[in-house]
Amino acid sequence: MTNIRADIFEELDRIEREEQVRILYACESGSRAWGFPSKDSDYDVRFLYVRPVEWYLSIFDKRDVIERPISNLLDINGWDLRKALNLFRKSNPPLLEWLQSPIPYYTKYTVAEQIRSISPLAFSPKSCMYHYLNMAKGNYREYLQGEQVKIKKYFYVLRPILACEWIETYHTMPPIEFDRLVEVLIPEGSELHATIEQLLRRKKAGEELDLEPRLHPINDYLENRIAYFERTAMALADGKAARDEQLDDLFRSALNEVWG
Repeated sequence: MTNIRADIFEELDRIEREEQVRILYACESGSRAWGFPSKDSDYDVRFLYVRPVEWYLSIFDKRDVIERPISNLLDINGWDLRKALNLFRKSNPPLLEWLQSPIPYYTKYTVAEQIRSISPLAFSPKSCMYHYLNMAKGNYREYLQGEQVKIKKYFYVLRPILACEWIETYHTMPPIEFDRLVEVLIPEGSELHATIEQLLRRKKAGEELDLEPRLHPINDYLENRIAYFERTAMALADGKAARDEQLDDLFRSALNEVWG
């Protein structure tokens, strides 16, 4: 991990130089942050950045993302802070996940902490529920039909469904870590819990999980909960929205902190 971290920092430094930006925050966002990477999993690095003030003083819309091709297991992409704050207003789950990633790589300025401090104001249970529900439905439909299924894909349906369970139960943004979701939401001692734990042990041990017979306790649970949340998601609260003036002030404060 030490060498990979050095590679990540080197690439972030290169992006700052080549793009003439300042990176505010960078973290791990993929299966490594969720707690079930494969041996050959990429490092999914996501970051927020700002450009010089003059860049924003333009009548033209400009590209507000930075993407690098996957290289040496590094998948690195970033969002301009203005884009991120506009998505934050809409309770964007990927951004909210980045901000609570258990594997932060880089926090040089106070912006990430400022956004975290007002995250409860921007969290929409309904919006986030639909995000995770649609993710679960799409992955279930594509990978888990039939008697032989792509068994590693169970995690990519279980995690969003457990996120829906968390939102309904606690009305807060669900934790990133898959283990935490299982611990809190799936009764220990149940057949479902035992089946998930066995699958998770195999995944963490680096087993090649490809086509295998479907795991009926998990399939039955997923089918039941997808149908349930399709019926109930509409009744969830929209949540409050962070005030536009508050986000404008945060954006200006970040520009001043970075560029003086």
